[in-house]
Amino acid sequence: MELVQVLRARGDATEIDVLVSPGASRTAVTGVDAWRKRLQVKVRAPPEAGRANEELEEFLGRVVGAKVEVARGHTARMKTLLVHARAEEVVKKLEALL
Repeated sequence: MELVQVLRARGDATEIDVLVSPGASRTAVTGVDAWRKRLQVKVRAPPEAGRANEELEEFLGRVVGAKVEVARGHTARMKTLLVHARAEEVVKKLEALL
C-alpha cells in the first residue's frame, strides 16, 4: 500500500490516519495497515493521562521536522494527526523510515 493513501493535504498542513499501539518495547513507525488504511506507529508510553498521545506527537514531530497534534481520536487507537507541513515533505520523510 502506498503511503499517500493514509494522508491528505489540507492547505499547508497534512492529515495522517494512524493506528497507535501503546505500551510497546520501543517507539517506531512499523508500516502501513493496508486494510485499515492507516500508518502503524508503536509508542512506549502507556495509554494513560494522554502520555501515549504526547509521545506520538513528539516522535512524529521529530521525524517530519514539524509540529504534530492529534486532531481526532484522542482516546482511541485509530487517530487522525494534523502535521504542520506540506504533504510532499511528510511523504518524503516517512518513506525514509519504511
